[in-house]
Parts: sequence; C-alpha cells; structure tokens
Amino acid sequence: MIQSTKLTKRFEHFTALDEVTCTIPNGCIYGMVGSNGAGKSTFLRVLAGVYKPDGGSITVDDRPVYENPAVKAEMMFVPDELYFLPGATLRRMAAMYRSLYPRFDTDRYQRLIEAFRLPEKQSIHSFSKGMKRQAAILLALCVRPKMLLFDETFDGLDPVMRKLVKGLICSDVVEFGATAIITSHSLRELEDTCDQLVLLHRGGVVLESDVNHLKADVSKVQAAFSQPYGVKLFEDLDVVSFSKTGSVANVIVRGDRAEIQQKMMAKNPLLCEILPLTLEEVFMYEMTALGYDFSEVLEELSHD
Repeated sequence: MIQSTKLTKRFEHFTALDEVTCTIPNGCIYGMVGSNGAGKSTFLRVLAGVYKPDGGSITVDDRPVYENPAVKAEMMFVPDELYFLPGATLRRMAAMYRSLYPRFDTDRYQRLIEAFRLPEKQSIHSFSKGMKRQAAILLALCVRPKMLLFDETFDGLDPVMRKLVKGLICSDVVEFGATAIITSHSLRELEDTCDQLVLLHRGGVVLESDVNHLKADVSKVQAAFSQPYGVKLFEDLDVVSFSKTGSVANVIVRGDRAEIQQKMMAKNPLLCEILPLTLEEVFMYEMTALGYDFSEVLEELSHD
C-alpha cells in the first residue's frame, strides 16, 4: 500500500504539494486528475524518489522511498517528458533495461514489439511523439514492476493505441497484482480505466473516491407532476441539487438507486426517469457540496 500523509513539496516560488494525504491500495489502478500545476507530476516524482519531500511522508508498505534502492527497484516511472540515451534504438534500450532489472521479460518484449509495430533498429529520436510514448510504455511494461507510474500516459497516442495500452495496464494489475498510478488532465480519459480517482487542485486533494461507489451513489432524477410542487416534495431524499423547468424537475440525489426509485414512484409522478451521471457530473456535484467552485477547476482543466 502506498500511503501519503500531509505530503508537502515546495519550490522557490510556489508550493507544488500542500499536505497531500491519500491512500493507494495494492493491485489497483489509481487515477490522478488535475490541471497543469495541480501537483500530479510532482507527486509521482516524490513517489519515485526523484524529489525529497519537504514535509509529511510517503511510504510503500510502510517503507520510505527517498534514497531507498530496494523500493525504487519495484517501480517504473514513465514521465511526461521522456528521455532516451542519445542515438539509442529500442533494442539498445531493452538491453540496458535487461541489465538493470532482473524481472525484465524478454518474451513479452518481443510480443509487444509486434503489437506496437515499432522498429527495433531505428533511432528512437527519429520517432514521432506518439511512437516515443509507446516505446517508453513498452519498456516499462516489460520490466514487470510492482508499481507502474505513468505521467500523462495517453498523451500523443491515437485511439487504437490508447485502447491497447489500457488493456495491457489492466492485464498487469489483474494477472500480476501490480499497482498502476495514472495522471491525466481528463476525467473522461480515466473514467473507464481506474478503480479509484483523486482530484488535485493547486497542490491539494479536493476529492478522493472509489469510482464505482462514487458513480453508484449519486443519480439524476427527472420527474414531472400534475400538481404544483417544489423541493419540499423530495425532502425524504438526500438531495444534492434541485432545479425546475416548467413542470419538470431535475434532482441530483445521493443514495441507493432502487430505494430512490421506490420513493419516487410513491409520489405518483406523471413521468420519472433515473439516470446515471458521468464522472464529471459526479465530481461537479460532490465538489459543490464540499464548497468548491467546480466550474473554476473545470475551466483550468479545459484550458490545458
């Protein structure tokens, strides 16, 4: 388990991480969402032992990471800004990884070379942005690490390649019990991949939750009634948000969907529909309930 407790990292002119506390269970896909400057990349660099924390702590199975080679050997970090040896080919990079990581899987390397359709003998520096990203992901997956850290993993990948990479990450988590941490600017990008999500904003944690629980716990109710009514009609429900257009109400309700359905039908509506929310909508309402202005955060995400 990865445990971050009041983790703080400061640079000369700003605080990148401001007492970040979160828990990442073993064997899960953990998504970190936030705009540029939210602290995602800094968190991964501290977790990978690249940066030393200025406050708080981060541990892996109760072991500190910084200057701990045994813990670092269990991780593979694919940063947003990739680096390869000057003039190196994939074959040369694979040989280097093989010498550094005893768990390097040569058979998997050969299979992924074919799946990604990357040239082994061509200089990686001549690759396109997407091909370089594929090369870095391929090498990381072949190490078979316990922890995979991906910063903006899908940036530069086409839809087909994104699907392939997501499938490979999920396979490692399910088959080998690996833990994957993925950062992204987009909630939609991670919605169908992650078990848990955390939203970072200006160096702090705004919201952390299990994805399935988060989506199952909040529903959108659209209903109409023949008699005049207001929000008091729904006082037996845990209402997060209420709006009304004409005779049709749009109500965001927290709770079990079957129970909501039962209570709504008891009110004898002319029509009633209970709809699931997108992850973006769930985050919006949850953040509003916590007193945050989600529109401000969403605007920053959309501008990155």
